Amino acid sequence: MAAYWVWWILAGGLVAAELLTGTFYLLAVGVAFAVGGVAAWLGASAGVQLAVAAVLAIGGTFVAHRWRDKHAAPAAEVPFDVGQAVVVQAWNPDGSARVAYRGTLWTAQPAAPDTPRATTMYIVAMRGSTLVIADRRP
Repeated sequence: MAAYWVWWILAGGLVAAELLTGTFYLLAVGVAFAVGGVAAWLGASAGVQLAVAAVLAIGGTFVAHRWRDKHAAPAAEVPFDVGQAVVVQAWNPDGSARVAYRGTLWTAQPAAPDTPRATTMYIVAMRGSTLVIADRRP
């Protein structure tokens, strides 16, 4: 079998594997292997074929990584504290509360003005260093 067919079969396998992963890294290497096959078809030596494929694979992987970083959607991070129980120490006249959580007292605001007041509440969000609490887990 001619060397260019080996390159092109490997390239096809990598592109097919890329369809299962969706990362673009295997696509970059697959294209590099296809170009290595073109170099073999044009009669380049094995060393030149490998060098062409290696340089293009490294460059393509770098470009794919940069593109992914630029176009990646920011991950929606749910704070670790959401869903955790807090113990209300006191309700203030303005509707806020002092709650015991993680070994210290925090300022907390009810999630809604009509949130029932209980001794044990649950964190539903954070606004800076203020906990937003409700009577049920989120």
